[in-house]
Amino acid sequence: MTQTEDVLIGTIGRAHGLRGEVSVRVRTDEPELRFVAGEPVLIGGAPRVLDAVRWHSGTLLIRLAGVSDRTAAEALAGTDLWARVPADALPTEDDAYYDRQLIGLRVLDAAGAEVGAVADVLHLPSQDVLAVRTPAGERLVPFVTELVPVVDLERGLVQVAEVPGLLTDLEEA
Repeated sequence: MTQTEDVLIGTIGRAHGLRGEVSVRVRTDEPELRFVAGEPVLIGGAPRVLDAVRWHSGTLLIRLAGVSDRTAAEALAGTDLWARVPADALPTEDDAYYDRQLIGLRVLDAAGAEVGAVADVLHLPSQDVLAVRTPAGERLVPFVTELVPVVDLERGLVQVAEVPGLLTDLEEA
């Protein structure tokens, strides 16, 4: 049996119209894979079927089975939507990673010494950033090849380039 993980894919926003549709703040890079009419999503660990899925003016709208009016839709505002995915699933793009694959990886400096662990992945407008937990506190490392040249999921590590001030304070360097 394949191991699975529950992955956050969206958060329900405002009701849309009178027939139970809600807007969704998408929290996945692959909405076309995660939001499919007739497929289940998880709410509070319980499966709920997506009756309808459509895009409207750049906003994802869904309707869940059993939600047929605005009042029921409004009650769902703020609810997280999860998908159960194979634990070993990989993104379709080369050199792309799911957040869940990166969080917890050991972080090595350019010399190969362990300096911390990836605590979070931040998705900022300009680029993704790794939040690295070090003994001196959290450091933010832009997740670009020039600064993070090595990502080795099998060995459970990322290696960061030698850049003064990136993983230590400049006065410590």
